[in-house]
Amino acid sequence: MGTIHLFRKPQRSFFGKLLQEFRLVAADRRSWKILLFGAINLTCTGFLLMWCSSTNSIALTAYTYLTIFDLFSLMTCLISYWVMMRKPSPAYSFGFERLEVLAVFASTVLAQLGALFILKESAERFLEQPEIHTGRLLVGTFVALSFNLFTMLSIRNKPFAYVSEAASTSWLQEHVADLSRSLCGIIPGLSSIFLPRMNPFVLIDLAGAFALCITYMLIEINNYFAVDTASAIAIALMTFGTMYPMSVYSGKVLLQTTPPHVIGQLDKLIREVSTLDGVLEVRNEHFWTLGFGSLAGSVHVRIRRDANEQMVLAHVTNRLYTLVSTLTVQIFKDDWIRPALLSGPVAANVLNFSDHHIIPMPPLKGTDDSNPVTSTPAKPSSPPPEFSFNTPGKNVSPVILLNTHTRPYGLGLNHGHTPYSSMLNQGLGVPGIGATQGFRTGFTNIPSRYGTNNRIGQPRP
Repeated sequence: MGTIHLFRKPQRSFFGKLLQEFRLVAADRRSWKILLFGAINLTCTGFLLMWCSSTNSIALTAYTYLTIFDLFSLMTCLISYWVMMRKPSPAYSFGFERLEVLAVFASTVLAQLGALFILKESAERFLEQPEIHTGRLLVGTFVALSFNLFTMLSIRNKPFAYVSEAASTSWLQEHVADLSRSLCGIIPGLSSIFLPRMNPFVLIDLAGAFALCITYMLIEINNYFAVDTASAIAIALMTFGTMYPMSVYSGKVLLQTTPPHVIGQLDKLIREVSTLDGVLEVRNEHFWTLGFGSLAGSVHVRIRRDANEQMVLAHVTNRLYTLVSTLTVQIFKDDWIRPALLSGPVAANVLNFSDHHIIPMPPLKGTDDSNPVTSTPAKPSSPPPEFSFNTPGKNVSPVILLNTHTRPYGLGLNHGHTPYSSMLNQGLGVPGIGATQGFRTGFTNIPSRYGTNNRIGQPRP
């Protein structure tokens, strides 16, 4: 006999689950290259931080933060591979694509926080500028530039590549684009490199290296140490300006907003769906960005009662699937019930007046100048109404409230059986109870009458 376990095995810890998923990603050959670049990045970052400390240069520190950002981008690329391996689960029915968005948002926000830290340190250095040693400054600049460019151009980072193209341009890209148009007017062959806009990560790496080269030259020539602080502020501002549009774009994706560039196309598709055969109404439509390049949406479609649900569902899905990859369509038929008068017998307790209160209605206008058919003032020259109903007023209806307490008899209510006259009679039926005016309900077979007219059997004027 096998061993009987009385208690369940304890679940794995968070780090145990993380290690298991890392092994799953590391089993793919495509991730080996990323892991190799990650190891080289850690080594270069360690050397750069030591050189920042030996040179006392805050500009080199700001440039080193770009190398740390490259490490975050490599981690985002690993997460992208893991997302492609994982399938949707009952707990995450839409998959794990939003984890890529979260990784991009976190990386760009951390880069902006690093830029703010550099700005704070630079403001303190303006008060007391330390001496800068240029022994390793130029070496660190070229090591960081070489590794950053090699990483960006060697590894296809799908999430950041999409965000850099979909997000709005930064101020650095706009200024470089203006200069590039002027340069390409002289040398047309450079248009394929500089136009329409450069890669923002390559651009900031080149701009930061250029600022460090100027810093090295001015310190070596004039011992102008304040230029190091100015270069650090410039690199921090360029970093913040480059990462901010990407943070905004990924943040809007996390907030499940609809991309502005597809709103017009979605409106056009919704109008096309509303004109399909059998479709009466399209409502409660909601579309949002699920991940980078994928839309999700839900829509309610009301169709005719004689329409084929499966056929309409196929046509609606076919129209919207061109833009919306994950679509939920709820189809319901038009089941509105038209109100109608009851033609069968009414239950005995429906109009049992001993169980109901009758709210007295305000007196109507005198019937001397009224037409007995329409209860409106008669005009000598007006033709007879097209539709005539046996009703005393156009906007007055009886109000009956249910009473849970049984009222005793003998309170002046007549319980005799006096049927209504035909609805097509020209004269108004005379009720059997009351004081001044009669009312009728929407039921045709009512065993008893009630009203407020005490003239029984007398003809109406």
